[in-house]
Amino acid sequence: MKEHKCKTQIVKRLYDERRRLEQNIELLSKEDMLRHGVVGSWSVKDILAHLADWQARMPVWITQARHGEFVETPAPGLTWQQLSILNQRIYEAHRNKSLTEVIKYFHETFDNFMNMVEAMPEEEIMKHGCYAFIGKGAVYNWLSAYAAHDIWGKTKIRNWIKTYCPYKLNSRRQNKLIYSPSKK
Repeated sequence: MKEHKCKTQIVKRLYDERRRLEQNIELLSKEDMLRHGVVGSWSVKDILAHLADWQARMPVWITQARHGEFVETPAPGLTWQQLSILNQRIYEAHRNKSLTEVIKYFHETFDNFMNMVEAMPEEEIMKHGCYAFIGKGAVYNWLSAYAAHDIWGKTKIRNWIKTYCPYKLNSRRQNKLIYSPSKK
């Protein structure tokens, strides 16, 4: 069944995908989050910084567009075909930050991002071609891509957990069975 596209639906999806990502992160110790090799040489910390950095961009782009300013996406001097360069720059910008700093940034950018989304009128989210930087699509489509980005992060982290820390998944399943209320 095709889902109805609306502001309420995309807000719910953004929160749901972030919750799912965070449920996987909660399984990990600080040491686990610093281990390299989750995505290439990236650690969970690097993935969180990557997701946060991308989410920090959208409120800036929307603000610039609302003021009639030119919005250069994905970053000044780069095209969408050069994402590997931008992603490397994002990694380099955050790699020396502590895990605590990255987690704080991860939560703050999501809160800021969601405050922007929740404050947007439905028409601004749904109208195709609302802003030049979006092209013929709608803000909704970009927001959906952000939800998919969280799915990407969750999937990469979960697959890494399955390979390197499978006991964490097993203990979580056991805890769910032990602590879940009985269904009658």
